[in-house]
Amino acid sequence: MKIMRTVLMIILVFFVATTGIHAENSPKKADDKAPKTTEKAPQASEDTSVKVPNSVLNIAKENTYPNSTQDQPYLQPSEWSQELIETSNVKIENPNLIRILNESTMNKAPTIGLRATIYLGEWPLNYASTETSPNWEYQKVNTNYFDNRGGKSNYQIHYVQEAQKVVKGGLTAKVPHAEDVEKMMLIKAMDKSKLPLAFQTIVGAGTKKDQVYNISPKRLGYLYAYAPAINEKGKVTYGEVFLVMKGTKRSIVVKNVTSQGVGAFIPIQDHVHFGFMASETPR
Repeated sequence: MKIMRTVLMIILVFFVATTGIHAENSPKKADDKAPKTTEKAPQASEDTSVKVPNSVLNIAKENTYPNSTQDQPYLQPSEWSQELIETSNVKIENPNLIRILNESTMNKAPTIGLRATIYLGEWPLNYASTETSPNWEYQKVNTNYFDNRGGKSNYQIHYVQEAQKVVKGGLTAKVPHAEDVEKMMLIKAMDKSKLPLAFQTIVGAGTKKDQVYNISPKRLGYLYAYAPAINEKGKVTYGEVFLVMKGTKRSIVVKNVTSQGVGAFIPIQDHVHFGFMASETPR
């Protein structure tokens, strides 16, 4: 698929580089009246951030494995790309498609009488989020244990990561162009949750937290550590993308548009959920 897209990009760049683009400017008449506008009171944006419970601690400083910071992979369209995207009949948010448009150029010479349609392939165009919810016990990464059944006083334990754990997320079902879909879902989930997300995060061996948990005499204590994740659900829109050239005008037309439900689990980087339990018998 990547080879096919590369070939399409080369064809697109070669074709449009030999054609021209002419900006049509319509001068405003002196007697044109400015449109009337009605001022509306600003609406407060909905708070979609995920509230982190006290049982979830940030281990970014203590983590012995330095996870790379995952910035939102949003690609800013170039001026020419933005003009094209605005002509599309379907909203375009796919960073990979935007990158191909950004890497394409046109010269300034006007071209009269040109009529051409270039097929850019089928793409996932945008993703609409319907649910962003946390799963604080997505994957168990560690268990600290102590048997205090023979003790006469409380015994204190704290979290120590015994082995390195790799926590991976991913789509809950197969969909076309999964990599592109994951990027768009990651952007929306990070924006809504306001949490550091990545489809892979690692908890390094020897990572510690100073918070203590008391094990009473005649009891066994278990301190469980879980990697949390965001359960992201929504709808992805696909379509066949065409670059249409008519004279001096350029536009994007999307045909055969389809939509599909999609879900994914995306781990929360450098966060651990702790659960402590004491019992009289082994578990």
